Amino acid sequence: MSEPTPSAAQPGAGEDAAQAFEIKKIYVKDLSFESPLVPALFTEQQGWRPEFNVQLNAESHPQGEDLFEVVLALTVSAELEGKTAWLVEIKQAGLFRIAGFERDALGQVLGSYCPNTLFPFAREAVADLVGKGGLPGFMLAPINFDALYAQHLKKVSESAPAPDTTQ
Repeated sequence: MSEPTPSAAQPGAGEDAAQAFEIKKIYVKDLSFESPLVPALFTEQQGWRPEFNVQLNAESHPQGEDLFEVVLALTVSAELEGKTAWLVEIKQAGLFRIAGFERDALGQVLGSYCPNTLFPFAREAVADLVGKGGLPGFMLAPINFDALYAQHLKKVSESAPAPDTTQ
């Protein structure tokens, strides 16, 4: 019988055996839904062609040794003729045990892997709320958290002061 191959999607797969990643809990920390144009929106004969706006932010907070809370904050809105048809704000959170990772690798896990883990839960909540609001179905497109994290690192490195080489 052959040994199972570590999954490439799991942080640290195939690396140091002392590394650990565990989802302890996934939960909604904050949630809001507004539909200020309802019920007028249901009675108007105009076509449903809103402009969608998605804003997101992810942050992590240590909760003890090797324990981190990661919060993915999403604000999603639909606008018709400059007016907000609906707005969803969600803070989807998770509690993760992450151990044995070097600083850079830990940053990657917290800034990319954990938000990527939380995103499907937030996406489902947004779709569910919009549907329960009686509005046409809405599904958030996938988000490349690896690319967003790389952009974040680039922005941080560009804004960091240049090292003093005069000494």
